[in-house]
Amino acid sequence: MSPTLAYILGIIVLIAGLAISVALHELGHMVPAKRFGVKVPEYFIGFGPRIWSIRRGETEYGVKAIWLGGYVKLLGMLPPARPGRPDKPGSMVAEAREEALAELGPDEQDRAFYRLSVPRKLLVMAGGILTNLVLGIVCLALALGAVGQYTATSTLSSVEPCVPAAVGAPGSQCASDSSDSASSVSPAVAAGMRAGDEIVSWNGVPTPAWADIQAAIRSGGTEPADVVVRRDGTETTLSVTPVEVERTVTAADGSASTELRPYVGIEPRARTVRVAPSRVPGEVATAVGQTLKAIITLPVGLYHSVAAGLGLEERRADGLVSLVGVGRIAGEVSSEGVGTGTVPFSARLSSMLSLLGSLNLALFAFNLVPLLPLDGGHVAGACWEGLRRLRARWRDRPDPGHVDTARMLPVGQVVFVALIVMAVVLIWVDVVAPF
Repeated sequence: MSPTLAYILGIIVLIAGLAISVALHELGHMVPAKRFGVKVPEYFIGFGPRIWSIRRGETEYGVKAIWLGGYVKLLGMLPPARPGRPDKPGSMVAEAREEALAELGPDEQDRAFYRLSVPRKLLVMAGGILTNLVLGIVCLALALGAVGQYTATSTLSSVEPCVPAAVGAPGSQCASDSSDSASSVSPAVAAGMRAGDEIVSWNGVPTPAWADIQAAIRSGGTEPADVVVRRDGTETTLSVTPVEVERTVTAADGSASTELRPYVGIEPRARTVRVAPSRVPGEVATAVGQTLKAIITLPVGLYHSVAAGLGLEERRADGLVSLVGVGRIAGEVSSEGVGTGTVPFSARLSSMLSLLGSLNLALFAFNLVPLLPLDGGHVAGACWEGLRRLRARWRDRPDPGHVDTARMLPVGQVVFVALIVMAVVLIWVDVVAPF
């Protein structure tokens, strides 16, 4: 398979995975809604022109042309206007109420969503949100614990022959003149290290992973270190004396600086390594926490994305990304190493599962925002309704009735426009300042 075909295939897999995630999200709403008697006339994947549909009972199931979401139509999402508080004729709120109740016959009024009890409303609206959470956890758990992460190991893939004037500088021959890009034999070569050696310990510290070797080199500085390597089944102790070389260091805010750091001249061999079952829950919990943090700090993340698009700062690796950027990542993940054999299929599969898991966690966190038209807005309305009714019971007062979420529709319109603007801005950033 060519890298180009693999790139396209990665985008197709992403689109299919996103469509499946959306389909299951909407099922998370529809299944409990039907169970509680709510009338559900439509369940569609996508928007725009209808491509295919079929009717089963009272519900039409189908696919539309634009696979950027989906919907399930629950009748009676908005309650009728309260007595004594009529809507302005022809207003957006009045028309929305009429549309929400139009398909309910005279004998079906009790099948409206707004008539459900508060716990049932929460189950219906949270069903989609929790579905994405479960999908995200499953995808990440499979990527980490079943397939494994593409990880640098303690086995060496190569040994650099020379010390560069700066890491990344050109030069393949060792020279005696320190002004050259490669000025002397590397510490690894001087110590007798070879490609294929497995580093067992560094200065008495066990090094089961590449990160352990890096930490040991940093902490030891340029002092001589006794390094135990396993070669052809036999352990050998070598003496390694690192040297200082300029390295480019990237900070958390994306800024870069140059520092002198110990250099040995070794590169790790990477392979797919399964994460221990005991570590998977912690890794997944960290991913969920980072996603929630990204939603909470959304305005800050959007600011940094715009700044990167304007060239005022570097694009952050953990910054916001649009579907265009996600598609590019999927293509790069799918095509990495294709044709050269440098990256195994298991590594690409793990990365794709992680990407789909992250997308589902993003959908989960985003829909928690307590604003219409997001699911979180309906959840917040149901919670407020429950609190009002509970307070009324405590005070022996009449039931205050349903929360009139229709009154929040103008705010929902503003939120909807803001989401569209944000999507367009992030697409622009992904085009002019890609990761």
